[in-house]
Order: sequence, then structure tokens, then C-alpha cells
Amino acid sequence: MQPGDALHIIIQARMTSTRLSGKVMLPLCDSTVLEVMFQRLPKFKDQIILATTDDGSEAPIIDLCKTLNIRYYRGDTQNVLSRYYDAALSHGAKSGDTIVRLTSDCPLIDQQLLLDMLTEFDMSQYDYLSNTVQRTYPRGLDVEVFTFDALQKAYSNATTEFEKEHVTTYMHTTHKEEFSQGYYQDSSNNSKYRLTLDEEDDYRAIKELYHLLDCRTDYSYTMLIETLKANPHIYEINAHIEQKKK
Repeated sequence: MQPGDALHIIIQARMTSTRLSGKVMLPLCDSTVLEVMFQRLPKFKDQIILATTDDGSEAPIIDLCKTLNIRYYRGDTQNVLSRYYDAALSHGAKSGDTIVRLTSDCPLIDQQLLLDMLTEFDMSQYDYLSNTVQRTYPRGLDVEVFTFDALQKAYSNATTEFEKEHVTTYMHTTHKEEFSQGYYQDSSNNSKYRLTLDEEDDYRAIKELYHLLDCRTDYSYTMLIETLKANPHIYEINAHIEQKKK
């Protein structure tokens, strides 16, 4: 980023998940899934924008944001691309700014990983950088970084429902030739681990993992992987779940 450019971390969240309704507000470590995710990103609190829905179900999410002084935006339930774009605009995003996409079903998101990816993004001057397209990190530590200009281009030109439902599909799949791209890789392949929250068994696995971590939120990625390797039963809890295509 250049002087004057800003960083906006937009986290999408809703209460109406089809597989595990209200999952972001489920209890976790005497808190909630969403609040634990915020606790994992203390350096970025002022950059976070919570992009939620405007269908009337979002009140618990908004209440939490107000309590924690987290910025938020209500937008279209189905057209998540427009929700992201409008959330960015409503909080002052402009050409030259950097956007980070996170999802609220990732309460083990890693702050240092995000910092490292932002450094790589700035140094390489990509339009789009992710650790998801060529996956080596566990599912649930998903980070996508892109320019506001790339987001604006996707918003202005996306035509299919799939492109509109999935914020970055236009950038990394259907029109990837229009964007300079980078794929951030782990030093070893840990992609077998599933640390995202979509179904009840995901919730069981995440609760067990946080129990073994004594509900700390300042653990490192190295500590996380060591805990997973030392406790293979966690992997077995939700290994059977198939990820929805996106």
C-alpha cells in the first residue's frame, strides 16, 4: 500500500446458515464463535468491517458488534459480492486500498498468517493473493487479499449468480486472466485438517481443540499444528464432512 491507502478487513457473517443455523453465535470458550474470531485478530480491530445480512435475522450479530465497537454493514443476503462492495464503500474504501476477505466460520484464523500475507501482497503488488486456491493451510485459516479496484471490477462485471454469491470467484476462476495472482503456501501441506464451522461435527472438533488449548486465543500457528498432530482424534471428528463447492 502507498501512503494514504487503507486496509479494510471484511468478515461476512449471517445467522441463516443452512447446515448449522446461527453458528457464528454458538458458545465457544465462555464467549461466542464470532467473538473468539475477533479475539484472534487484536491488531486489526480498527480495520474490521462485519458484513452481515439485512433479512431481519442479523440482530444478535449487530448487537455483538455494537458491544465490541466493531464496524458493521447490513446488505444483500444472496448477493454477497454486492454486500462486500457496499460494505467497503460505506466505510470509505477507495481506489488503492487493500481488502481482506475473511469468513465468520473461521474462529481459528491466524493473525500472523494474515500479517505475512499482507506483506507478500504489498511486496509483489498482486491484484489478488490467497491461501485457498492452491490449498496447503488447514481449511478454516482462509485468507484472501485483493485490491479495492479488483473488487470494484468484479462487482461491476459479475453476471452469474455463482459469481455474485461467492465474492472472489470472478477474480480467481471465471476471469482470472484479468488479475495478477499469487498463491500463498505453507511450508508443509496441512490441508487435511478441517477447522472451519459448517456442521455439528465441525463444532465438536473446534470445541475440543480449544479445550486442549485451554481456551487461549494467543496461540501460534506452530502450536496449533503441534496440537493437531498430537491429538489425531480431532481430525477424525469431522474428516467425513464434504466442503460445499464455491
